[in-house]
Amino acid sequence: MNATTAHQHTNCLRCGRALRTAKSQALGYGAKCAAKIRHTAVDTSDYKPHQIASARELITDGAIIPLRSTVFIAVSTDGTETYKTAPTTCNCPAGLKGSRCYHQLAARLLLAA
Repeated sequence: MNATTAHQHTNCLRCGRALRTAKSQALGYGAKCAAKIRHTAVDTSDYKPHQIASARELITDGAIIPLRSTVFIAVSTDGTETYKTAPTTCNCPAGLKGSRCYHQLAARLLLAA
């Protein structure tokens, strides 16, 4: 698998509809869902700038997928681990310590979109 096909998706990660364009398939979101995710008004005041950037990157890369209504599976930064995350909890090392992590923020952004 080469770098151009590594993140190909056939269905939108947000709404589940079929993705028809190459750009949407690479992004993992249809045009309308991608716009909603970009313009979501979620309170990010409790997060550091690098956490906000990491959460948006996680969404853009399609590295967070829904498991249940408010629970997601998120991939670690290096791609070696997966974590169960929700808007208020995560089983990543930071989440287990009670800290807010960017996985939680990504879940909040997706649920708010």
